[in-house]
Parts: sequence; C-alpha cells; structure tokens
Amino acid sequence: MPPVIGITTRPRTIATSGGQLGADTLQHTYRDSVARGGGVPLPLSPVRTDHVGLLLDRLDGLVLTGGGDVAPEAYGGSRSEATYGIDDERDAFEFALAIGAKERRMPVLAICRGLQVVNVALGGTLIEDIPSFNGSSHHAVRGDGVFTPHQQVTLDEGCLLARVVGSTRLHVNSIHHQAIQDVAAGLRVVGRSADGIIEAVQAEDDTWPLLAVQWHPEYLGDAGDEASRALFSALAGAASGARSVG
Repeated sequence: MPPVIGITTRPRTIATSGGQLGADTLQHTYRDSVARGGGVPLPLSPVRTDHVGLLLDRLDGLVLTGGGDVAPEAYGGSRSEATYGIDDERDAFEFALAIGAKERRMPVLAICRGLQVVNVALGGTLIEDIPSFNGSSHHAVRGDGVFTPHQQVTLDEGCLLARVVGSTRLHVNSIHHQAIQDVAAGLRVVGRSADGIIEAVQAEDDTWPLLAVQWHPEYLGDAGDEASRALFSALAGAASGARSVG
C-alpha cells in the first residue's frame, strides 16, 4: 500500500459564485510530484494546534510547501517593505506540524518556506530580505524561470541529500527573498549557494529523515529534472519504511 503524504496548502483569495472568498490552495506541481514519487497526496488545511497530533497520526510523510513569509515576530525579526503573505494561522499550524514530525521522526520534505518553517519552529532565525542583507538578487525568479535551473548549490559530501540525488553539485531554481540566518539546534547545514546563502539542511539526528531545501523541486521535477524527482521518491520510500516499522 503506498504511503499517505500530507501536503500543506496555501491561503489565497479566489473567485467563487459567492464572490471573492478565502480558500486553501495546492498547486498541482506538488500533488503531481508526490504521486509521481510513489505517494498518495493529501492536501492539509490548518487545524487547531492541539489537533495536529491526531492529523500526523494518520500520515506516513509530510511536505511543507512554499508560500508567503514567516511572521518575523516568530523569531525576533522585524517586518520590512519586502515582507509579504504573512498568515498567522498557517504559521501556527506548520510550526506544530514541524515539531510533531520531529517528535515522531516522520519523513519530511520541506521546500522553500517549508525549510524556513522548520528552522523557526525549532528555534532558528531568518534573513528577512536577502537583497537588503547581501545585495544579491538572483534568489527570486518568476514566470517560466521557475522551471529552469539558474543557480548552483554545493552539498556536503556524504550528506543525506547528496546521497539521494547522487551528486554534490546541483543546478536549481530559486524563488525566495528570505533564508536561514541562525540555524536551529538539531539542524545541520548541508548545502549553500555561491554567495553563502543556506540552501539545504538536514537533521543532526540520523533517525529523522528530513530533507529541507530552499529551492523548488516540484517545479523542476515537473520539467523532468531527475534529481528533483528523486527527492519525492526518497520521501515516499522513507514514509513506506516508517509505516512498515510502525
């Protein structure tokens, strides 16, 4: 039986027969990537934080997706003109998911905002705006550029991510203006871009299969990139293994 993989949704306002209403949305690139990797995708809308454990108990793996910024107040930062898309309900829900997944050693693939969520949930901080921090602007492409690698990431030899993709050099896309600054206790940096921005982390505890990347493999995988597809296959494989042990 294939593993059930929960995928966090993004709050948006959409046109409906009742006018412009709030909705929890999930891009097909995430759904299709999980299914292609061998999992059963299950979109997750926010629930009360005291119900997150009940939700996780019904999942085999988790994808923390991209989206708007994490509220700077959550890590002692400050808002700027570049800050966008903050949603307190989503933040609280995803922090609880990250903490619960760590406690259960649940397989997780954290993507872009998802990586930032894990870091903040575990006590780390973020760079609020990369261009203001180091002058770099190559971390935020849009349009068709999201499906094309344009940035090189170097991975640590022997790290979990390098083993999954079979290389220590990856060409990736980049759709973010924030990144990890102070790394949370229990996480290890395993990948950086040429300008030093943290692009990948994993758990120091090898019993927690966490793959956390700052780029967007769901887009690259949709365009046929095998390394990106390998991340979703690894997630499904780890989730299947966790289910059989459980």
